[in-house]
Amino acid sequence: MTSTTNTAPAPDVWLPIPADGIEGLPEGLNYRFWDGGQDYPADPAHCAFYVVPYMKGPEVAVRPLAGMSSVQVVQTLSAGIDHVEPGLGLLPAGVRLCNAKGVHEASTAELTLALILASLRGFPGFVHGQDKEEWRSGFYPALADKSVLIVGYGSIGSAIEDRLAPFECARVARVARSARTTARGPVHTLDDLPTLLPRADIVILSTPLNPSTQGLVDADFLAAMPDGALLVNVARGGVVDTKSLLSELESGRLLAALDVTDPEPLPSGHPLWHAPNVLITPHVGGSTSAFLPRAKRLLSGQLSRFAAGEPVHNVVRTIG
Repeated sequence: MTSTTNTAPAPDVWLPIPADGIEGLPEGLNYRFWDGGQDYPADPAHCAFYVVPYMKGPEVAVRPLAGMSSVQVVQTLSAGIDHVEPGLGLLPAGVRLCNAKGVHEASTAELTLALILASLRGFPGFVHGQDKEEWRSGFYPALADKSVLIVGYGSIGSAIEDRLAPFECARVARVARSARTTARGPVHTLDDLPTLLPRADIVILSTPLNPSTQGLVDADFLAAMPDGALLVNVARGGVVDTKSLLSELESGRLLAALDVTDPEPLPSGHPLWHAPNVLITPHVGGSTSAFLPRAKRLLSGQLSRFAAGEPVHNVVRTIG
């Protein structure tokens, strides 16, 4: 009598980074490279762990989801998950959606400070002056003694405050989805914004984009900010109502420094490009030399836990 043993095939893992470039990946998984190209590396139905291509937009992120009938984990390489949310209804119940907490905090916080300092100290004007060989001296605002409000006090908001600490700000206030107390002080809720905004010289947006924050920064929000205040957006463009912001910029009442915009990418001819008192960077908060090493460490750890049957980290939603 002959006995046969059926061995289940190794689960497929779709990675946007070649597996041979990631140290510490566990054995027993079948690694497939897919960075958003038109052709899939294998049948999506066999994918158990899907790492979403980074900075390729919602269309790419969502495209294979309908066919991923066996997927168990969807892992983004961004702090936000808004680019995959349109496809979550296509996934089977029980799928865990994980974000990239721990990957982008340092880079995004660095850019936030750079945007604040460049805007306050007039760097855009200095660059234009250099182009024209003009010596534009004078007095400019300092970050020292300013009152700062951080709207979105998660890991990125906390990292921003870490980097504000040496700059001798007069006050830092914090806002998040729920109230709590931290070692640095209280965290307020969005309901407290009407009393916090009039006291803020600088408002930093680092909140996720979701139904409660879509268009949060509208005409009323901006009107509550004091004259001459600076709005810094390192969150998502959709958190700000662009038309309302343009009105405040064109009046000269407020300043803005934006790493994200709505629409994005900002198209040629859009009035935001040439609005007064605005500094725009092209969504580069996380795309620095710090990204890849941290992303690889995240994936190695997550896949090691997955292969061992242990709970994965950074779960922000479970489908179903």
